[in-house]
Amino acid sequence: MTAFWIIAALLAAGALAFVLPPLLRKRRTAPGAAIDATNVAVHRDQLRELEVDLAAGTLARDQYDEARRELEARLLDDVRGAGAAPHVAAPGRIAAITAGIAIPLASILIYLAVGNPGALAPQADPHGITRQQIESMVERLAARMKENPDDPIGWAMLGRSYSVLDRFPEAAAAYSNAVKRSQPDAQLLADYADALAMAQGRRLQGEPERLIAMALEIDPKNVKALALAGTVAFESSDFTRAIAHWRKILDIVPPDSDMAESIRDSIADAEKLAGGPVKAPAAPARVAAAAPGKVSGTVRLAPALAARVAPGDTVFVFARAVDGPRVPLAVTRKQVRELPATFTLDDRMAMAPGMNLSAHDRVVVGARISKSGTPAPQPGDFEGLSAPVKVGDTGVTVVIANEVR
Repeated sequence: MTAFWIIAALLAAGALAFVLPPLLRKRRTAPGAAIDATNVAVHRDQLRELEVDLAAGTLARDQYDEARRELEARLLDDVRGAGAAPHVAAPGRIAAITAGIAIPLASILIYLAVGNPGALAPQADPHGITRQQIESMVERLAARMKENPDDPIGWAMLGRSYSVLDRFPEAAAAYSNAVKRSQPDAQLLADYADALAMAQGRRLQGEPERLIAMALEIDPKNVKALALAGTVAFESSDFTRAIAHWRKILDIVPPDSDMAESIRDSIADAEKLAGGPVKAPAAPARVAAAAPGKVSGTVRLAPALAARVAPGDTVFVFARAVDGPRVPLAVTRKQVRELPATFTLDDRMAMAPGMNLSAHDRVVVGARISKSGTPAPQPGDFEGLSAPVKVGDTGVTVVIANEVR
């Protein structure tokens, strides 16, 4: 507030510096004096002309005397009329004084009338939201979820809200409910793993690590899952694997972003601990024979559909129980350009705790081309299903040949 009025005063002073000097500057000749001198000079010339006429005989003495009296009387009147003229210069000083007072005063009055003086005073943001208000909104959301527990989006929102409030046990529980009720979602699994790790003392080992692996099976380019996977490896002193995960992030995020800078710092730390620059490990070869709790095989695209799909379309490969809920027991993700492609589904790709391939004897393996990139089937997608197979089978073939309607 003080700074504002100081600046305003300086601006007003600047304005007066332009206005006052011309008003205060002395004139070399006062207007009244100039008028008197002019009148006298004119009358002197007229008097001289009368004297010349008198000497030449063209003007009689009595005429001369009368003309001179009239001339002197007129001169006296002119001088008296102009006698007030010197006071005309006085308004210049008066105007200067008036302007010096009026300009700052008018400025203040105008600002008080049309400005917003209250905005200069420090005050609390009336639109700010306090932590108590946020907690109140979160509690209302939690109450709504108890009334409508089958809403996966609501559970995910509640999980994020609890995480913001650092209430990680509640966040993990909410994410668990969201995962159980959702189609395979890498981001949701990564968020769940993060909250669960925070809830158990920032430890990613165990269930969080399994959730991270599931997220990367669904989306190998999920940035959060890659970051967490790198942290898991780093904490296990597997610096080479940590660097491999983090380098994948650098291929995804903008090179000048804060995330890229942070990842480069993490890679530098890992290389320092590893004793120098390291190369990313080669991807492990897939095992052809599936062990118990796994199903493996090949996914193919029917030739008739080749012209109706794009190379970048997402392909979800999943297994679901023959006798049981239709929720997938395991899911992996590929792209049309990879077809025909081999796959392996196992317990690491389970969508929810307790829903594992190894807990079932027979499953159906399916593959779906998603035009929208979402796991849920949409009209216009293409899919194919195998016949029921035993868990542990290898060489399962799935042909994508049918349009979802």
